[in-house]
Amino acid sequence: MRISYNRKDDIATIELGRQKIDHAQEAENVIIHLSKDDDPVMLEILDASKFLTNLMKASMTSKTEKPVSV
Repeated sequence: MRISYNRKDDIATIELGRQKIDHAQEAENVIIHLSKDDDPVMLEILDASKFLTNLMKASMTSKTEKPVSV
């Protein structure tokens, strides 16, 4: 796994595998790049600073161990 951040465009990239990217799907501010077999290969988080700030706030203020929606 490799994580990188582009400060100019505020995009965090998480490389999950080395397969060839075949297609992508976007859900709000996250683009999921998938292989031909629909295995996730890479995640791109748009507006990453805002996303990660909200994620940290939500996880730190949660009173439960259940997943937190951001």
